[in-house]
Amino acid sequence: MSSSLTLAVRDSSTMLRRNLLHARRYPSMTLNLLLTPVMLLLLFVYIFGDVMAAGLGDGGADRSAYLTYLVPGILMLTIGGTTIGSAVSVSMDMTEGIIARFRTMAVHRGSVLIGHVVSSVIQCVLSVVLVGAVAVAIGFRAPHAGVLDWVLAVGLLALVSLALTWIAVGMGLVSPNAEAASNNALPLMVLPLLSSAFVPVDAMPGWFQPIARYQPFTPAIETLRGLLEGTGTGNNGWIAVAWCVGLAVLGYRWAKTVYDRDPK
Repeated sequence: MSSSLTLAVRDSSTMLRRNLLHARRYPSMTLNLLLTPVMLLLLFVYIFGDVMAAGLGDGGADRSAYLTYLVPGILMLTIGGTTIGSAVSVSMDMTEGIIARFRTMAVHRGSVLIGHVVSSVIQCVLSVVLVGAVAVAIGFRAPHAGVLDWVLAVGLLALVSLALTWIAVGMGLVSPNAEAASNNALPLMVLPLLSSAFVPVDAMPGWFQPIARYQPFTPAIETLRGLLEGTGTGNNGWIAVAWCVGLAVLGYRWAKTVYDRDPK
């Protein structure tokens, strides 16, 4: 048992290092995926900020208040976009034959997927830090968030990235090529746009409110927003965790089932 665990940890560490080196050598995909949340942040703050702020609270909010409201949604959007790169990376490994080669080597079977997942979570956290730095640079502050709030916020971001990464890995495994993987994983970036990231759910048309409210990103965004603003999370925290755990288990079982199939 101990030797098997040692082998799994060693091979997973090797695969993690391989994926991180690959991401460092080819940073263009990560930078392209980061461009979208940064551009949306700047667009909604500086172009639509005053108009969007009028719909917050009693209508007396200003652009800085809307920036505070917007940032949690942008951070979740960043995670969704970054995980698209994971789907593309996995699909490239599958189609270029490296996975077939790993199958013939004395490599722990699950280490390939674990390497991709841990690498993606690390990239998600770094991407969130970079986008968060842009938000701070244009005036975002969280004066009401305590140390525990920040710890829980970071934990939530990591949990969301873990759940979405497993889903993205499954999408990458079933995609015939990298382009298809990118298209299949696109909902991970579109769903945050249909959530409470940009406007409150109550301000949306009545027929659309259930779509925005009963999806995984809205409770995660509201939980992060409550932590950073110090307003409390209510039931959103438990709902967000339940969504993350459910998606992570679903993605893991899906990815493992597809990966364990004998190659044609």
